[in-house]
Formats: sequence, C-alpha cells, structure tokens
Amino acid sequence: MSSDALLEEFEVLEAIYPTELSKLSERDIQIDVEPEEVTDGDDPLKLNLNVHYPDEYPDALPDLSLENVEGSLDEDELNSLLNDLRIVGEENLGMAMTFTLVSHLREHLSILVRTKAERRRKEESEKERQALEAEEARTRGTPVTLESFLAWKQAFDKEMALRKAKEDEERMRGLTPKERDEFKRFGTRLSGRQLFERDKNLAAQDEAIVDEGAVSVDISQYDRERREEEEAEEQAGVEFSDSD
Repeated sequence: MSSDALLEEFEVLEAIYPTELSKLSERDIQIDVEPEEVTDGDDPLKLNLNVHYPDEYPDALPDLSLENVEGSLDEDELNSLLNDLRIVGEENLGMAMTFTLVSHLREHLSILVRTKAERRRKEESEKERQALEAEEARTRGTPVTLESFLAWKQAFDKEMALRKAKEDEERMRGLTPKERDEFKRFGTRLSGRQLFERDKNLAAQDEAIVDEGAVSVDISQYDRERREEEEAEEQAGVEFSDSD
C-alpha cells in the first residue's frame, strides 16, 4: 500500500477512535480495545492492539500483537484472540482491514467477558451447593453402625470414668482420714438404707429404745373400777329411799 493510502486509513481510524488510537510511526499504530458491551458487575478488560503495516499491506496481513492492559487474560486466551484476528484478516486481504479487525476483537472480548462471568457464577453456585450439602450432612449426622457405636461407647465410658475420678478426688479433699477410708472402701458415702443393710442390729436397737420408754396401760382394770363405782352409786340411792 502506498503511503498516501495508508495515511488515508489512519485518518479514518483517528476519526473513529479519537482517544483510543496512538500513531507510533508511519507504519505503526496502537489502539486501546475494550469489549463492545459491558454489563454491570462484569470484570473490566482492556487490551492494546499493536499493528505494523508491511509494504505489501493490504495484500499481506499486518503484524499484530496484543498487550493486556486491564483485567486478566492468560497466554492461551491472548493467542486464541490473535488467531481469530488473523483468520479475519485472511478473509479481508486486498482491503483496508484495521477497522474490521478492531470490531471483531471488541465483539470477541464481549463474549469472553460474558463467558468468564457465567463461569464465575457457576463456580460460586457450585460452592454454595457444596456448602449446603456439607451443612445438611453435618446436621443429619452419620449413620450409626455397630462399629461406630462401640467406638463411641468406649470413648463415652472413658470420659465418664475420668469425670467420676475427678469428682471423687474433689470430694475427698473435704473428708477426714477416717471418712476417706470409708469412701475408698465403698466408692461413695453410704445412704441410710446402706447403713441399715450393713448393720441390721440397728433395727433391734431402735425397738429396744421404744420399749424402754413406753408405759403399759391395762384397759380391763379401768373397766372394772368403773363398774364398781356405778354399783356403789346404785346402793346409795336405795338406802336413801328406805329412810324416807
């Protein structure tokens, strides 16, 4: 392409991209390229498209390179975009193609941003699903088997034994030496029932105490004295009647 033809293309590009295009030399330009469509919440993305025009342009492809300015694209993604641009350039050989290349790149950046956003949403949704399943499994509990029950019981019995030993130790601190011996012998303080079972003579001793302090009352003697008094009163009444 002649210098005049290339200069004419530059003038068109500067009119379309007044702030995005930078002319580096007579045959080199740089254009800032962003996605054609951006949705709220999408990650920002901006690339620099560097274009070098060979003497054979537009019958030969320009030399293209991409620089990641904003956002995150890996090497494979950049190479994929470059390959697409070269395919588009091959389809437009013989014509001024820079505008077509930039438009294609902007469109594919929009697709890439949407794809990344959709992938991120799916990953977040999957994380939420896994967290929900983990919480449900935690609250639902683990199915009990004979092996798991025996393991739990062994741990439980061990915990109870340690707890009882600690309680016994704290309880013995306030006992006298004699009480400690009794406690060690029977494992705990004896209740009244246990004391009774240990010494059944206590029952006999209680009965003896009751008998010793009791007073015997003869009810038949009381009745006889009452009848004698009534008979004496009747005789006195008869004598009084005769004297009249």
